[in-house]
Amino acid sequence: MTAPPSDRASLAFGVPPAPAGTIHVRAIGSDFTLRPREGREILFGRNRKEVHVCIGEDDGRVSRLQGVLTHRRDQWWVTNTGRLPLRLPGSMLLFNEEEPVPLGEGYTPLFVRGSSSREHLLELFVTGPDGGRPPTRSDDPTRPPKRWPLKPEERLALIVLGQRYLLHEACPQPLAWKQAALQLQALQPDAGWGERRLQNVVAGVRERLSRGGVFGVVEGDLPQPIGNALNDNLLTELLLSTTLVPTDLAVLDGAFGR
Repeated sequence: MTAPPSDRASLAFGVPPAPAGTIHVRAIGSDFTLRPREGREILFGRNRKEVHVCIGEDDGRVSRLQGVLTHRRDQWWVTNTGRLPLRLPGSMLLFNEEEPVPLGEGYTPLFVRGSSSREHLLELFVTGPDGGRPPTRSDDPTRPPKRWPLKPEERLALIVLGQRYLLHEACPQPLAWKQAALQLQALQPDAGWGERRLQNVVAGVRERLSRGGVFGVVEGDLPQPIGNALNDNLLTELLLSTTLVPTDLAVLDGAFGR
């Protein structure tokens, strides 16, 4: 596989040296760079003739003027002027007529969802005080993800509760407490598994992760009604951190008709 030309590489790999606060904007077939100055604007959208950066040119769901990047108060801000929401990191959605969102230094990917579930990417990079490209880390040792320590009973309970996630099912949800407890009883008939014990074990893990800085795993983090959100967030974190991995399903092999 041939690497893309350096001048078309993703902005995620960094940008050429530039004064602090310079913004670099890139979409397919469009590039724009602008130094900071109060009131400066960059327009982006589908109408190539009237914007600085064209995005979604062949997709009629993208607005002709989808958004504006504005420099004010020593910072770049993004405003949505289109019909579709803009998706920023952290699954944050920015809608039309909402207050602008400030951009931090470094790389920010911004997405517009178009026709037939197409995702149009707008890359943004705001140069920091160093003004240059981030140093490469090609030869650095790979830093492993932060895995959360689990007791054997916690690990088993969470594998059972989160087996749909480990199976890569579409839109997975945790097993119901009753179903998970019955499966645990089948695996360990003499371990005293029941719904209450299972709930207490899982709640203990959520509390521990919350103290470790994970958001969205205890009731105080989320508004009511919560539903399955706490366990969904817990299981997602355990998979993203590789604390639980698909091969953990081996403990269920041959059980419950699997």
